[in-house]
Amino acid sequence: MMKLSKNILPGFAVIILTAAAAWACTSRVDSTGAIKVKTTFQTSREWRATIDNRADAVMVYGVGSRDTSSVSAVEYRIKTWKEKGYRVDFMTGIAWGGYQDYFTGEWDGEWHLDEGQVQVEGDTIWHGKMVPYIVPTKNYLDYFKETQVKRVIDAGIDALYFEEPEFWNRAGYSESFKREWEDFYGSPWRPQDESPEATYLSNKLKYHLYFRALDEVSSYAKEYGRTKGMDVKCYVPTHSLINYTQWQIVSPEASLASMPGIDGYIAQVWTGTSRVPNYFNGVRKERTFETAFLEYACMASMTRPTGRKVWFLTDPIEDGTRDWVDYGKNYHATFTAQLLHPEIADYEIMPWPERIYERLYPKGPGSDEMIRIPKEYSTMMQVMTGSLNNIPVSENKVSGSQGISILMANSLMFQSFPVHEGYEDPQLSDFFGMALPLLKRGIPIGITHLENVGYKEALKDVKLLVMTYSNMKPMDPEVHSHIAAWVKGGGNLIYSGSDTDPFQNVKEWWNSDGNVFNAPSDHLFSLMGIPYGAPEGTYKYGAGTVRILRTDPKEYVLVPDSDRKLLEAVTEAYSLTGNDLELKNSLRLTRGPYEMVAVLDESVNDKPYVLEGRFIDLYAPQLPVFTSKEIQPGTQGYFYNLDKAGKAPKILATAGRAYDAVRKGRTFSFLAKGPVETINSTRVLLPAKPTSVSVNGRETIDPAQWDEVGNTYFLTFDNDPEGVRIEIRWQGR
Repeated sequence: MMKLSKNILPGFAVIILTAAAAWACTSRVDSTGAIKVKTTFQTSREWRATIDNRADAVMVYGVGSRDTSSVSAVEYRIKTWKEKGYRVDFMTGIAWGGYQDYFTGEWDGEWHLDEGQVQVEGDTIWHGKMVPYIVPTKNYLDYFKETQVKRVIDAGIDALYFEEPEFWNRAGYSESFKREWEDFYGSPWRPQDESPEATYLSNKLKYHLYFRALDEVSSYAKEYGRTKGMDVKCYVPTHSLINYTQWQIVSPEASLASMPGIDGYIAQVWTGTSRVPNYFNGVRKERTFETAFLEYACMASMTRPTGRKVWFLTDPIEDGTRDWVDYGKNYHATFTAQLLHPEIADYEIMPWPERIYERLYPKGPGSDEMIRIPKEYSTMMQVMTGSLNNIPVSENKVSGSQGISILMANSLMFQSFPVHEGYEDPQLSDFFGMALPLLKRGIPIGITHLENVGYKEALKDVKLLVMTYSNMKPMDPEVHSHIAAWVKGGGNLIYSGSDTDPFQNVKEWWNSDGNVFNAPSDHLFSLMGIPYGAPEGTYKYGAGTVRILRTDPKEYVLVPDSDRKLLEAVTEAYSLTGNDLELKNSLRLTRGPYEMVAVLDESVNDKPYVLEGRFIDLYAPQLPVFTSKEIQPGTQGYFYNLDKAGKAPKILATAGRAYDAVRKGRTFSFLAKGPVETINSTRVLLPAKPTSVSVNGRETIDPAQWDEVGNTYFLTFDNDPEGVRIEIRWQGR
């Protein structure tokens, strides 16, 4: 038996589990016999023993070869995963993919390379060899429906994922885009770099094109599925609005939540998106946990009012080449951040397991040694992803002052590139200027999408809404009626903005067709009896209040010690709700048997969070039991609470997945499955100290692995996708 070293790789963070889940007893099928999908992953490969991670479902990526008997063909890959007991779904990119037969004319006899996204210099933006980012023309959508959607439905797939509808801000100069402009606006194309208005109109069209693309493709998928007696579901794996704005990409985002053909999202948040640097207290640096927390909040809020399905994604590595220590530290940060949103309990546990398990990366910081995933890392990762099969939705709230939300709108993506008239918003600082001064002080802020305020659920639990139009604009005047009604009913609004950015003056609804407002905020204020261009101050409207600050929020984070003005306004406004604002340096949440803690740096103090009780540490591959633990600032923790474990034998944590867990008298047995070439760590709750522990019939009991504190036994063994039979016996009860 291989023993794991005592300590995980240096620099890894901590996580907390505090629940008594019957790990191996969760049913994987519903009343109809269909597999319930709580966990999933995406891969472009056929089943292999090295990547068999035991999620509920797999999303097979891309159609591959035209030859359906080829090992790269989607039909072959579907077959191999189904044979191993997986539900099989399909994912493909809608803005890019292996669609060379379309661009080279094999499909319809015409070349279509002019349908790539083109920059001002005339360069196409490529995703790979002969794989441009696409202007989704009507002809391309016909190709996509026929060669992608129809083919996989014919293969029996009834859940389709159309990934990453992305149009780059710096694009917009191709002949195909010019034609779409003339069709949409009924006027000659204008280069987006000529003025703020041209930029705004160009990005508004990009937004429309991918909204149209997903609307048409999802409608077709559902209609075609019905002809075959299938109820086809369509989902959109997409980055967050925060990340797309940072990376200067336009996508439909929140508007998809109410599109009839879209059934939900995968929130594509991972180290690569969350480590994008931002400013706080005048310092520009990576703040992976905080950014991830806000990204997940952003994605959860998109579907909350409409009830659409959403999965949260994390990635144990990322697209960029780093080292295994770096990957681990940031994986803990993003993993904890996703768990701190208790209304979401469905997950894409990893993308591309073939690169996670099989590729070589640097061993550690500055190392030239390239290695496959360290055994300790794969064990820890599989404990973490295994817990996601059992973690419940919870009505519990993250510790701290509740009901404070930041307003966002899709038009954030319209203003991020290029710079006009010298007005810049470095690293999305107008957004982070509202968010980080609060989150860094332990306030679990939420996100509200402007596009959703017409839904009752969007503002239902919001006590204080913080907003600006320095970095975004309302696309519909009706949203202001809903905000004004919310304030009148007792809501509290803080508006922070100078309203001097050049996009205030683009020709839009607030300054045309009879409207003469200098800024869209003036229209909002007019509905509440506040004068145009109102100065700083507090204004009453009905049972609510409006506090106006004439500072662009970016100033709160770009300059050191400059967020006091915002914090004082929030403190005062929050007191009007009958509550005092709680400032601290931690966030904590209990979800059934699991508990999460994040301790913030750059906060109100640098004290560690002390967790006391009987816990298993799920971020350590040896699953140690402790009664007191310090979680340091800048790290996170995920633990299992043994006080909630009960008395009956059960698997509390395992680096794989357990099946057929059965107690017979004084014997507890189960079948453990996991990827080959990885090590399983398992901690089992027992009524008494075991007298026998067998692994595939071989006696392996080690008295030193019994823990008297929690009545648990720790065992470790080589994983096997075909299963390892564990049988434990004890005397007495």
